[in-house]
Formats: sequence, structure tokens, C-alpha cells
Amino acid sequence: MDLEQSHHFPKVLILIQPFNRKAGGGITLTNLFMNWPKDRIAVAALGNLVDSTTSFEVCDNYYVLGADELKWGFPLNLVKRKIVSGPLRVQQATDSNRLPKRNNFRAKISSEWVMPPLLRLGVYELLHEIELSPALLNWMREFDPDVIYAQAHTRHRAIFCTKVQRGLKKPMAFHMMDDWLEMVKHESVFGSYWERRSNEDFVDMLKHTSLHLSISDGMAKEYKRRYGFDFRTFHNPIQLDFWRKGQKASYNLARDPEILYAGRIGLGINESLELMANVIDQLNSERGLSIRFVLQVPERTNWMANYTCITFRAPVPYEELPDRFGAADILYLPYDFSPKSLSFIRYSMPTKASEYMISGTPILILAPLDTALSDYAREFNWAQVVGENNEKALKSALLELLEDVQLRKTLAANAISVAEKRHDAEIVREELRNLLENLASVSPPKE
Repeated sequence: MDLEQSHHFPKVLILIQPFNRKAGGGITLTNLFMNWPKDRIAVAALGNLVDSTTSFEVCDNYYVLGADELKWGFPLNLVKRKIVSGPLRVQQATDSNRLPKRNNFRAKISSEWVMPPLLRLGVYELLHEIELSPALLNWMREFDPDVIYAQAHTRHRAIFCTKVQRGLKKPMAFHMMDDWLEMVKHESVFGSYWERRSNEDFVDMLKHTSLHLSISDGMAKEYKRRYGFDFRTFHNPIQLDFWRKGQKASYNLARDPEILYAGRIGLGINESLELMANVIDQLNSERGLSIRFVLQVPERTNWMANYTCITFRAPVPYEELPDRFGAADILYLPYDFSPKSLSFIRYSMPTKASEYMISGTPILILAPLDTALSDYAREFNWAQVVGENNEKALKSALLELLEDVQLRKTLAANAISVAEKRHDAEIVREELRNLLENLASVSPPKE
């Protein structure tokens, strides 16, 4: 990339989230900023998010937010990692010994014994702060960004973004991934109080933000109503050529049809995974079928042993995903229906949604109808949507997909078309580059 061309790329300082191919925020970040000139991008990332999965393909100029920035009160100061703060430049994967190390025993004590009661009692918020240290501020000023791009998933991280914007006095773009603010009220006995405080601090950050970005159209609409700011939607973009190499070519079912779920397990997912496993076991027993439910997830959990249809598969390298997705007969995209889960995922858009779409494999969604995901799929008819937490409804929809080859072809064709028109990385990156280039020329919000 020549010097003249690089001038069209503003210098961007990214806050909180490192690049990776593991988490939704990291994957989206990687796909948005791929091919950005390396000398015009830097990341100030939370030390606990920087690990062996962190990517240096897009950016190799990191500042690790550690002990100089992360301040813990008693008893958290006894169990939290003492991560060394400071610049980190890693050129190769072989340099990974320089990354922050995790003590699994200490982490277990913190996550299983210390954190739960502090969260439940509502005092965790009083024992944690992210400061703008002098060393960090000097590093940022030396990089001298034109704009700031931030993701934040907690109140303290949002406050930190505000501190950075005020310290640098540069225009900031903020990108919201999940509606974590709706979860605050469920986390402690003082949930209502911390929900109010979190919204106040979040709005303060939005006031310091010049470009507001959301992960879905539903979120953009809701946040306009809730907070009064206009949000532009940027969901995970995809490199079409990369994903087309594994795109499904035949819609004849395999002898042992494979239904694949790939991603995380836990909050907002587990109940709907179990429901599908139960449905498949029933169909295999009642109709003499041999459907396999492949769970490509980080770890095997105890409940999986209760279902004969389940095949556990550890996550594969990112480069293998096009072939894995294209080889499946149906891709499963579930959300849970509990009020707590729905609060978190209502306006989210799974990172893998666009990846599923371009694969050409028919998609089955189980999710409440009042979610951004269900709305998007029904608007453009790119997936079979089951909008009720009902075994009979899920079984009926799955059978319809298995038995109707034309339906599978139609949904797949629609999904490919939407992916190509709305999620092409080349188009989306250029749109973001234009926005950030324009942002670099505006004055940041006044105090």
C-alpha cells in the first residue's frame, strides 16, 4: 500500500477488544479492519482478553491494560491476576511467550468462589475501576490517533472509553455488540440501582461519541428510542471468496444427515441446544433415522451424554469453517427463551449468522420472534424460523426441512443473496473507512 493511498486510512486507536478469531467482538473487529495499514492502527486491550488466541495479522501494536490501569479493591486484589501493563509488539506466533499468562487455579478461585457473592450482593461495582494511567496516556499520544474506535461490555469499560476520549480529545466511534445493559438488573439484589447507574454512565459515553454503531438494525431502532442517538448497523462482514470455497453444491441429504451447531455454549444457548437434541433423538427412534447433531463447541458438558444423537467436535481452525459449514445438511442457530437470556440477546446478531448464510447450507433458527435475529431472517426469508419454545413446533420445522429439498434450496439461495448484498467485507470495510475518514475531520463533542 503506497503512502498516498494510506492517507485515506485515518489512524485508529481501538479500545478494550483485541483482534482474534474466537469471540464475536474479536472476529467482527478482525473482519472490519482487515487490510488496514498496520502503522495506522493500535489497540489498547484489556489484559485478560489478550491471550494465545489474540491475532497480530491486522495489528501488531498493542498496549496491555494491566495493573497500572486495572484497580481492584479487597478481596479481589488478592485473587485477580497481576498483569503487567505496557506496550506489546508481537511479530510472530512464536513470540506468544510475551503474552499475559493465566493462572488457572487463581482464575477458578476468582470466578467460582469470590466473584459470585460479590456480584450477587452488588458490591463488585465498588471494587473495580479502569484508570487512564500516565504511561497509557503517553503511549496513546505518541501514536496520535485521528479517531478512536471502542467496544465496551460493562459499565466500567464504558467509563474508561469516556476517560480516553476526554484525555485525547479525539472523535470516537462506539460499536455496541450486545445489550448488556439489560442484564445489569438481573445480576444483584441492588440490580435496579446499578441499572440506573450503568445507563447514566453509558449515556455519558454516548455523549462523548461522534459515531454510534450497532450490531443489528433492531438494536439501532431500539437505541434511538431509548437513548436518542442515531446508530448505524455494522454486523460481522465476510470475505466472499474465502467462504465460497466451501459453499454447498448439492442439496441431497447425506445417509446420516448432519445438523451442525458451531459456537459458544452457556447463557442464552444451552436450553435450545438440549431441545434440539431431544427432538432428534425422538425422530431417530420414531422413524428409524440416523440424524447426527454435531456440537462444534469449546467443551463437552455433562448433559450431552444424555442424547445418543450428539457428536462432540472441538472447534476447528478458522480456515476450516467454510468446508465444515458447507458439508453439514442443516445449520442450527438457537437462542434460549428465558427472560434473562432474552434480555441479553434480543438485539444481538450472532457473529456466525453471516457465515452460515454464505455457506449455502439451509439454516434453522430457534429464537423468540421479537429478536433482531428472527426479524432479519423472516424479512429476507433466509432461514426456517421457529419462534416458540415448543418441542412439537421444532420437530415439525426440522422435518419440513429434511423432507422438502426445494425449501432447502430456496432458503439457501436467499441466504447467499443477502450475504453477498449486505455482508460483503469489501463493501462493508469501505463504508466503515469512509465513515472514519469523515469522522477524523470533525470536532469531538464538547464537554
